[in-house]
Amino acid sequence: MNARLVAWIVGVVVVAVLALNTLFIVDQREEAIIVAFGDPQYVINPPGKNEAGLHAKIPFMQQVLKLDRRNIALEIAQEEIIGARQERLLVDGFIRYRISDPLQFYTTLRSPQLAEDRIERLVSSSLRQVLGTATQSDIISGRRAELMQQAQATVSQRAKESRMGIQVIDLRIRRVDLPAFNRESVFRRMATSRQQEAARIRAIGEQAKRQKIAEADKEVTVTLATAREQAGQTMGEGDAQRTRIFAQSFGKDPSFAAFYRSMQAYEGSFADGETTLVLSPDSAFFKYFERGPAAR
Repeated sequence: MNARLVAWIVGVVVVAVLALNTLFIVDQREEAIIVAFGDPQYVINPPGKNEAGLHAKIPFMQQVLKLDRRNIALEIAQEEIIGARQERLLVDGFIRYRISDPLQFYTTLRSPQLAEDRIERLVSSSLRQVLGTATQSDIISGRRAELMQQAQATVSQRAKESRMGIQVIDLRIRRVDLPAFNRESVFRRMATSRQQEAARIRAIGEQAKRQKIAEADKEVTVTLATAREQAGQTMGEGDAQRTRIFAQSFGKDPSFAAFYRSMQAYEGSFADGETTLVLSPDSAFFKYFERGPAAR
């Protein structure tokens, strides 16, 4: 009884071991490579086919290597890149790729871990090659999209030449930064540039202010000169008219003219109230004070 039970148990264990080494499940998100003594035999559920489910292999002779069938994202370690103007930049990137040929992928790269290391080195060297011909402003914003397309094409071409069996879906830069020892000098250079720009703007404003002041002074000078000219012309015309009127009046009544001139002389002599005159008693200067307008 015990021997029969032991036999059953041994048989169940053997069957279980054989089943475990024969049957395997391939998920719809995976593809499986059947390997015999290190030599890849065939692929189950490759791209373009739907073979997910339960499968069998030769026990102990064949092994199953499962690969991700989806797009795979790989972050690239931070790299220091020297730009076209000898600018040192720290670049973080990532790549998305898909295993397009599982047999070729296994033959060249053997395992996903080795594949990641190989792809990371390939992307790093391609980024150095492409970004080394660009300036800092181009990498940050100016030609970033164009440079990424160029880098992606370079990685795709080199992966194809190396027979990696992958398809590059996307390649991007996540962040571009300056090395710590360069940041201070760059910030100082930026501050100096801003100060120079501010000084230039202030100089332009000062020049514009002086120009406006000069134009205003010129306009004031021209306006005053024109006004003086017009005033002089008007006064001359008034004096000429006054002289003409006086001449006409004096011609009609010479005695009134003499009286008027004497009144002007009185006004000019005594206007300030402090004038002292020493005259003889019979002086003709004060004849109008003694005899009035009828004096001769």
